[in-house]
Amino acid sequence: MDTAPAAVRRAAVEVDGLPASYLTAGGEGAPAVLLLHGTYWSRVWLPVLGDLAAAGLRPVAVDLPGLGRSAGELTVRTAAVPALASWVARFAAALALPGPLRVAGHDIGGAIAQHLLAGEDAEVERMALVNSVSYDSWPVPAVARFRDPAVRAAVTPQELLDARRTALTAALGRPAGEAEITEYLQPWTDPRTVRSWLCLAAAADNRHTLAALPALTASTAPKLLVWGEEDRFQPIAYAERFVKEVPHSTLVRIPGAGHIPMENDAPAVARALARFFLG
Repeated sequence: MDTAPAAVRRAAVEVDGLPASYLTAGGEGAPAVLLLHGTYWSRVWLPVLGDLAAAGLRPVAVDLPGLGRSAGELTVRTAAVPALASWVARFAAALALPGPLRVAGHDIGGAIAQHLLAGEDAEVERMALVNSVSYDSWPVPAVARFRDPAVRAAVTPQELLDARRTALTAALGRPAGEAEITEYLQPWTDPRTVRSWLCLAAAADNRHTLAALPALTASTAPKLLVWGEEDRFQPIAYAERFVKEVPHSTLVRIPGAGHIPMENDAPAVARALARFFLG
């Protein structure tokens, strides 16, 4: 069971005939913010959910299909950013989230958010990117190696679990106890999730973020980038470039934070997101 404040609850809604799991907090009548994970799962958003709810928002941190606590299993085709963006739009419809949507994406979840803003799957009012992939910043080598079918076929579940442990300890950017690491890694003890994650890695393709740039540049929707300054996976230089080249963009720096700034300075991340989405 997830370790979470009392105000945070896990629920599920049916999407494409399968349960889609999500973490949420706050009242049903509060403005909803859809929170998208990338190579991790909804657990990355847990530290800020209570503060976002206290600020007057209804955060909804969904697990993508086959990942986290959601049912189903991804294929390389359904793990591609356009397919995941379409699924997220169906999730929002199933949950009856009022549009236009407020969306925040972390890691590859940021690519999905960019595609949603640039595409036709859903109308997006405001978009936030938190240490997100962008431009040609991805896939990072630890993920890109799984694009090779031979590598995917040869990797064992334990080897992937060990690789995720290494990535997580680097991404947290702070000391973590074994209980916390075990909680974060728990989904990868399920072979179905292992297969889904390998497909997500195989489908990682920076053409999706590069192709979205013209539409993002033309969009007048407000865009916020919240960035841990010490991120070794998605350097802040990409965020600085984004705010220079994409109009209506603002950057909030989180000093001393790594790839998952929610785990380093949750209050600062929550304040930045709350101000933006309630603005």
